[in-house]
Amino acid sequence: MLSLSADISKQDVDLAVINGEGHGGVPFGAELADFAGALASRDENALATARDALADAAGSEVLVDAAAVAANFQRMVRIADSTGIPADDLVQAISGDIADQLDLRRFESAGNTPPQSAWQRIKNVPLRLLAGLILRAGDRRARASRN
Repeated sequence: MLSLSADISKQDVDLAVINGEGHGGVPFGAELADFAGALASRDENALATARDALADAAGSEVLVDAAAVAANFQRMVRIADSTGIPADDLVQAISGDIADQLDLRRFESAGNTPPQSAWQRIKNVPLRLLAGLILRAGDRRARASRN
């Protein structure tokens, strides 16, 4: 989803930030990455420092939004991991090669989803394109409703 969102917004986003490299090319990327890392590390001192730095740089609304997004992802990941849910074809189509680029198979829960065959990767190209069209349409509707 992140790569599709970047495509739709026509932003250059460096996904390597997920593995702790750089700032991702997004506003407040360094502060957001530090905040996410501190959350994942469960280091209360690092979290307090990162939270204050993000609030100072981006404001309290961005901090609250970032915390809400992190909480939601934590919830979804815990549910999926605890039940052993494999990623389905649509999820794999949307994620494209990102899992490979970020070496996400190194995580234990990746064992729930078998690697895709070459045929599956080819078959998923239309699904990824369709997902992009759907997200673009939703983005256009959201922009129109704000104006």
